Amino acid sequence: MATFSVRFLGCKVSHVDAHAVRERLLADGHAEREGGADVAVVNTCCVTHEAVAKSRKEAARAARTHRRVYVTGCGANVAGDAFAGLPGNVVVVPRRSEETPEHVAGDVGAIGCVQADARLDRVRAFVKVQDGCSFSCRFCVIPLVRGASRSRTAEAVLAEVRRRVAQGHREVVLTGINLGCYRDRAADYRLPRLVREAGATPGLERLRLSSIEINHVDEELVRALRETPTASRHLHVPLQSGDDGVLRAMGRRYSVATYLRRLEPFREEFNLTSDVIVGFPTEDERAFESTLRVVGEAGLTKVHVFPYSPRPGTGTEADDPVAPSVKKERSARLRAASHDACLDHWRSKVGCDDVVLVDRPGRGYGDDYSPWLVPESAPVGELMGVRGAAVSEEGILAA
Repeated sequence: MATFSVRFLGCKVSHVDAHAVRERLLADGHAEREGGADVAVVNTCCVTHEAVAKSRKEAARAARTHRRVYVTGCGANVAGDAFAGLPGNVVVVPRRSEETPEHVAGDVGAIGCVQADARLDRVRAFVKVQDGCSFSCRFCVIPLVRGASRSRTAEAVLAEVRRRVAQGHREVVLTGINLGCYRDRAADYRLPRLVREAGATPGLERLRLSSIEINHVDEELVRALRETPTASRHLHVPLQSGDDGVLRAMGRRYSVATYLRRLEPFREEFNLTSDVIVGFPTEDERAFESTLRVVGEAGLTKVHVFPYSPRPGTGTEADDPVAPSVKKERSARLRAASHDACLDHWRSKVGCDDVVLVDRPGRGYGDDYSPWLVPESAPVGELMGVRGAAVSEEGILAA
């Protein structure tokens, strides 16, 4: 039997992939240990240069305390030698996510003692329903490292949702690289039907989507989210830029007007969050000002800001004219606007009731994914009724 630890960097799909390896190792009878383990699995990210650098640093750190380190995930699949020169006990696994657990487990070595029910660490379960992307945004390396879009069968997804609920998870997050591309043609499922049926799972308290492109926010999805009682009132919809010229240069398949129009039905009921790339090669000050304006018009609260960095093999690989100092300054302005929008949204909760899923001591998230500060004595993993009393820099204070 080997002891192991698993960590991940990047998005919720990376989280799911890391835990798929974890569950396979547990099922083979190996024991998880945070410190001093024999084996470390580092599921990496490559969406930006900074993400690759952090992944490399994490792998190097693990190599100092583990006999063997497996580098998996998007960073392991990116072109080039991002992990070259690391110690000899670091093994890079450049395989698709579906193949990685079996490969790592085979290398570690299975034993006969099988655990059939491996529980995840987190109180919410992330269930991957789709992987890969068949579109070609000019800045994005993900199609190169994840491959074309592909979906799990609805039967498999719904079975996993039931299993997670039976394990005690109160919330399930449906996740994918391009979630709106979900299709099970043989069983006649698209994402809206999957939302309805997953949301109806007995014992499930809350269902949430990790992220969805604006192209896939249509009337059918709107109805499914509104009519499914367990569906969270939160949507994360990447914007990337609020300027039509920059969107065209990025290879995005929508306009600012389309983005605003499709989000309009959600503005009053849902907490809307987003991703924005700052300093794309064609972004000038006017284009950035447009992005600031559109973030406000769309009613976005939390915006994840990514300073542009060219990625190998993409259409803009050799194009990076915006000065780092300009990217830094624009990023700070956008983050400040996001911070103010979050505070305004949280203030609207003062005097109102909500239900919070406590995911760590003293903290949790409401139905619309707003952060709440709750008593330290609140049991982790439980849902508790709260009333907003005040707002701090970290979230809403529960009465």
